[in-house]
Amino acid sequence: MRTTAPLEPKSLAAFYEACAPTPESAVGVLPPPDLGPGGGHFNVFPLEDLRGAPPMNFSRKDYYKITLCHGRSQVEYADQAPHVGTNTLFLVTPRVTYRWLPLAEAPAGYCCLFDDAFLLPARTGVVLSELPIFQPGAYPVWEVTEADCAALEAIFEKMARELPSAYAYKPDLLCTYLWELIYLVQKLQLVRVPLAKHSAAERVASQFEELLERQFPRRSPQPPLRLRTATDYAQQLAVHVNHLNRVLKETTGHTTTALISRRLVQEARLLLKQSTWSVSEVADSLGFADVAHFCTFFKRHAGHTPGDFRRLAG
Repeated sequence: MRTTAPLEPKSLAAFYEACAPTPESAVGVLPPPDLGPGGGHFNVFPLEDLRGAPPMNFSRKDYYKITLCHGRSQVEYADQAPHVGTNTLFLVTPRVTYRWLPLAEAPAGYCCLFDDAFLLPARTGVVLSELPIFQPGAYPVWEVTEADCAALEAIFEKMARELPSAYAYKPDLLCTYLWELIYLVQKLQLVRVPLAKHSAAERVASQFEELLERQFPRRSPQPPLRLRTATDYAQQLAVHVNHLNRVLKETTGHTTTALISRRLVQEARLLLKQSTWSVSEVADSLGFADVAHFCTFFKRHAGHTPGDFRRLAG
């Protein structure tokens, strides 16, 4: 009988195991110094320390990452077209599958890793997921100018100098530096900042988006999605399905069914590309009654059958 392991994101422990120095090479990335009780996880290191690390596969992480890379490289997010550049800034969140492929022999720059516990809202009053660059659907990779590279590197260097210190308030200072970096990244990113959601329609649209995203990523074929149709979401939000459809059409330009379908297709592409689940298991996970219905749905939206898509993606 075929068994399927849960599709778990890559952990920090797995990252350090893959990137640790070896007897053949002292270059590598070590876990950071202890930040003390409740300090969460934070690390910063030059990209040169990743020399010799194994090639990266598509995967989700259970942590956040901000990377500035000098030198030709390719960044691939989910099912989006790859980004190839020479001064590349990119962000990674636990929600999105990605892969980074250095195309230069010796890429330079910096990378920092952190988790939710390190950026406690109590320290700043800001929730990371509320920033536009961390919103669902964002494509957080872009080219930066030489001047912007210098400004970003200055912050990375401050963090790198502080990390090994014995300063009693080091976690708070590192947290301040990291927020400085995040806000500079946000400033550089040319995105439309969402309007404050004050009206009833905007609140319903926001609640719908939260319910939709809460069901992903899928880590096991069972149990299937709890909310699958426009009616399911309307009942959960205690509104009539026609009202929900009208609100979403006004605020997003798309119907409820179209938004659900788009998110299902995105997740199906990730599972077909990243996991070893069978097409039937992918269909079960996404709440389809049978595999034939899923195949018809996927081909209509993606242009290929699930099997053909998996072969082309491989």
